[in-house]
Amino acid sequence: MVEAVQDAGVVVTGAGGGIGAALARRFAAEGARVVVNDLDAGRAKAVADEIGGIAVPGDASAIVTEARDALGGRVDVYCANAGVGCGGSEAAAEAVWALAWDVNVMAHVRAAHELLPDWLERGSGRFVSTVSAAGLLTMIGAAPYSVTKHGAYAFAEWLSLTYRHRGVKVHAICPQGVRTDMLAATGSAGDLVLQPTAIEPQDVADALFKGIEKDRFLILPHPEVAEYYRARATEPDRWLHGMNRLQRQWEEAAAR
Repeated sequence: MVEAVQDAGVVVTGAGGGIGAALARRFAAEGARVVVNDLDAGRAKAVADEIGGIAVPGDASAIVTEARDALGGRVDVYCANAGVGCGGSEAAAEAVWALAWDVNVMAHVRAAHELLPDWLERGSGRFVSTVSAAGLLTMIGAAPYSVTKHGAYAFAEWLSLTYRHRGVKVHAICPQGVRTDMLAATGSAGDLVLQPTAIEPQDVADALFKGIEKDRFLILPHPEVAEYYRARATEPDRWLHGMNRLQRQWEEAAAR
């Protein structure tokens, strides 16, 4: 058992399935009291009933107050997990870009805005951001997703450097492919880049708890991402050439 989360009040957004449901199950198994949030009320209730949690359905941007009340007035851990996997290029409709920005970035900002006054007053709190390896690297065929996941990572990083001395702990989870509905929706690009090394949602939860035990900011369920991230930083042109090679493979496969 991880002592840091025993009897903690935990909120997991987008927890009706996939990574969010795995996180909710793991927190509950570790002795936390868990609020399960999802836009789909039925899915939120199903997971909450399974783990002995509390379902608070609705838009992840607007449930902090209700979730706090459901937990008796205190949120100790907030998992900003809800996300949208918007594909497309620079030509994607502005509504697509706006949705990606709102869910993948601004929902995190709004939650932090609501949570931080209490956390800073008492000197403790934990913010878990489900980002993606795309937030460290990129993803072919998915400009809105890649750009906004970079934003989510940047916000988590900013939170950590700004408030860590005041007791706020931040974790950014950056997996590659995870066997969820979102991965299935990535189509041929996901088949090429993500499916070969895809892991289960429970593997992501396991990686997070290892990170919590070691008080680690960056959580990499796929350890090889560290090497890709290093290559991107130290040899950007070589890295971009390699990513462009994947882009061309994808285009050629689509043209057959």
